[in-house]
Amino acid sequence: MRNTAKITTAVLAAGALTLGLSACGSDKDSASDTSGPLVVAASPTPHAEILDYVKDNLAKKAGLDLEVKEFTDYVTPNTATEDGSVGANYFQTQPYLDDFNKKNGTHIVSVVDVHLEPLGLYSHKVKKADDLKSGATVAVPNDTVNEGRALQLLAANGIITLKDGVGTAATPADITKNPKNLEFKELEAAQTPRSLDDVDAAVVNGNYAIEADLKPAEDALVLESAKGNPNSNLLAVKQGHEDDPRVKKLAKLLNSPEVKKFIEDTYDGAVLPSF
Repeated sequence: MRNTAKITTAVLAAGALTLGLSACGSDKDSASDTSGPLVVAASPTPHAEILDYVKDNLAKKAGLDLEVKEFTDYVTPNTATEDGSVGANYFQTQPYLDDFNKKNGTHIVSVVDVHLEPLGLYSHKVKKADDLKSGATVAVPNDTVNEGRALQLLAANGIITLKDGVGTAATPADITKNPKNLEFKELEAAQTPRSLDDVDAAVVNGNYAIEADLKPAEDALVLESAKGNPNSNLLAVKQGHEDDPRVKKLAKLLNSPEVKKFIEDTYDGAVLPSF
């Protein structure tokens, strides 16, 4: 039985907002007390599962006391890291982290890349992207980076055309050609797989696809390429805590041959090691 502490999004989000993004935590918070366990905020799949593997199989030998807290949103892990409620987080990509820091005034920094979750286009109504009808509705994540990443996926597969240079900042307003007159429904990333019965297709983040029992390598109509992809998921901490010995131990373990094998054996191509 897993010992992961499951924390509800609503309670934690409320707590994080009450504390405020400017709060730095007390001297006794999780991030400051390097003698206690390293508390890491993580999305349930695959992040917490990978951390649980480290906790159960590698941490003790490395002298690391590791505690994993699960979050189901893409905001609270960063606010909790910023205010010291947790010592690190593992759920996001570098483009998302950069955008979050810019918009929220937080000071979260990357420690090490761990894995890639290919973004995919899924549908319960068609078998191929070419089969999408004119005027079809496509759900996309509504946060800045993941929406841009979703639109870049569609553009890379010839479904739409985007303005040059927009990158992961792309929005539907940057679409220059839309041959199928697709309509885009912007949803919280976690909601995209749940929308598949209501829309014609949805672009879904890899972790949420796995949670929804979708198999990216088999079920995706189109799938992100791993080659040269900047969207690896990473271990992150508040700036100034990069040299915490507990963080260094965890970073080394997350890039170990044992974790690489665990990822490859467990996720069958739906999650790819980035090291």
